[in-house]
Amino acid sequence: MGRGRSRDDGQDRDGVEEHDLGLSHDLPVLLSRRRALLALSGGIGAVLVGCGTDDGTTTAAQAPATTTATGTTTAAPAAVPEETAGPFPGDGSNGPNVLAQSGVVRRDITRSVGDASGVAEGVPTTIELRLIDVAGGGGPLKGAAVYLWHCDAAGRYSLYDGEIASENYLRGVQVSDDEGRLSFRTVFPGAYPGRWPHAHFEIYEDEEAALRGARKLRTSQLAFPQEACARVYATAGYEGSTENLGRTPLDGDMVFADGYASQLASASGDVRGGMTVRLNVGV
Repeated sequence: MGRGRSRDDGQDRDGVEEHDLGLSHDLPVLLSRRRALLALSGGIGAVLVGCGTDDGTTTAAQAPATTTATGTTTAAPAAVPEETAGPFPGDGSNGPNVLAQSGVVRRDITRSVGDASGVAEGVPTTIELRLIDVAGGGGPLKGAAVYLWHCDAAGRYSLYDGEIASENYLRGVQVSDDEGRLSFRTVFPGAYPGRWPHAHFEIYEDEEAALRGARKLRTSQLAFPQEACARVYATAGYEGSTENLGRTPLDGDMVFADGYASQLASASGDVRGGMTVRLNVGV
């Protein structure tokens, strides 16, 4: 600032400018200006932007904010990372295309559709996803379609693996509601050598796009929590899964090793009454 300004330009009557008065003067002024800026930008609920972690994952502070019905502000999740669809997508990009099958849009994916009639066995599990429109400000992503698939209790993929190559169960499409929510009724997947227990999913703009394999928004994977895996794998039908789980830790998995904060689901329930696995998915 230049010297010799009038007192109305920030100079007091003794000729000392504002920036010469020290912290005791500056701090109240800064706080006052910050409050004014917050008021202009939407109030105290404005989100402070944080930093990314060393492994490339995103902290909650980086995510956009959403306001709940009660008026409190919560951080929306970071966008889920783009991942490989793997060798068994069944979406027409690598062999069979279950998306062309009548009946593939269904909540219960334990049964095959079309000419196949097999039923997958295992611990009953509901996978609940909530799609968050991160790019659009953190609100629900309505009307988007998710194609989800995973292996069976023995670690095999329908349409591809030996005895179940003629089946297409544990694959299906659902559309998010007005709150961005959708769910699948399925069975808990087993752990096969070299991978942490997971489910694959592709997100499309809408149902029509999903059935045509067009306008894909994201391909990613969901990681099942270890404690839930351990409980399920202690039951009949999951022989070998406990050993496979111990050989490949989550942070050593080929997909999740670079960070899984936005992909690790939560779980509740029990093996007798059924498990529920939940994940908020930022898109």
